[in-house]
Amino acid sequence: MLTELYSSTTLTEITLLAFAFVLSAVIGMERQRKMKSAGLRTHTLVGLGSAVFTLVSAYGFSNVVGADVILDPSRIAAQIVSGIGFLGAGVIFVRKGAVSGLTTAASIWVTAAIGMACGAGMPIIAVAATLLHLTTVGVLTFLGRVIRPDIPEPVVTIRYRRGHNVLRQVLELSSQNGYHSALTEATTDEASKRRELTLRFTGDLAELPALVGQLAEIDGVESVIPGDDPDD
Repeated sequence: MLTELYSSTTLTEITLLAFAFVLSAVIGMERQRKMKSAGLRTHTLVGLGSAVFTLVSAYGFSNVVGADVILDPSRIAAQIVSGIGFLGAGVIFVRKGAVSGLTTAASIWVTAAIGMACGAGMPIIAVAATLLHLTTVGVLTFLGRVIRPDIPEPVVTIRYRRGHNVLRQVLELSSQNGYHSALTEATTDEASKRRELTLRFTGDLAELPALVGQLAEIDGVESVIPGDDPDD
């Protein structure tokens, strides 16, 4: 009976599934390092699940194919493409007119495509897509910062270690300098005990660089990044 669980394609299927796992985890680690809401586990599961669906579509019904049975493997693949949109939409947030999470949602979409490529027996395409994804979020992010207009924006991202009452000090310091601050996003990395806050300021933007310098001196603060973070 155990022999019925194996077929001539079983080893190929396991190999392709392993490819999907590794490549999806690579993308997830990049998102995890940047403390995004969808990180290592989410991206790995998306790619793995997409690969499984594609493998089932391609190989799962081979025993029933015959003269009177015709299967269309593309049907399940099409459902993955449309269904993954619901998961991606869950990481996109709009707060006070500011949109965040678009890059993470796009990375989930690409991870699903990479998983499907692995499941369809196209590991070289999957590897190429992974490398191009890392190029996009790395090299193109840097290029985007270079070519963007040099206009000060009333948004500051603060990364700090928990346990130092940083948020209270930030709000007090902002108020003392004549700014009204609004928290637009907050994420926490439980493993490293670090938090990332994004605040939007209303006030004299000409003095914003001075405020950024003061915020950077708060105990526990690791970095203060002025301007919208394109790596959302």
